[in-house]
Amino acid sequence: MKSFKEIFMKAKEANILSFKILVNHSGAIITEIGGLPEDRLHEVFKGDELVLVRKIIRDAKPKLEKMHDFLEKELTAFSTT
Repeated sequence: MKSFKEIFMKAKEANILSFKILVNHSGAIITEIGGLPEDRLHEVFKGDELVLVRKIIRDAKPKLEKMHDFLEKELTAFSTT
């Protein structure tokens, strides 16, 4: 099995952090936060790059989680109206 670093290094780009709003076949709206696992960043990034990527994730992820919570509450309120 290939290591995380081998898989990452073959790609031309990587999803460091993402937020998706999806609709499934039943019409349900789903939010999804994804990206590189923070506990494995050191396998790919070193030095200043590692510090920068960790900062991006640590600063942005809580904001995306707040957006997820907001949308969940709004959609719940909308569906019960």
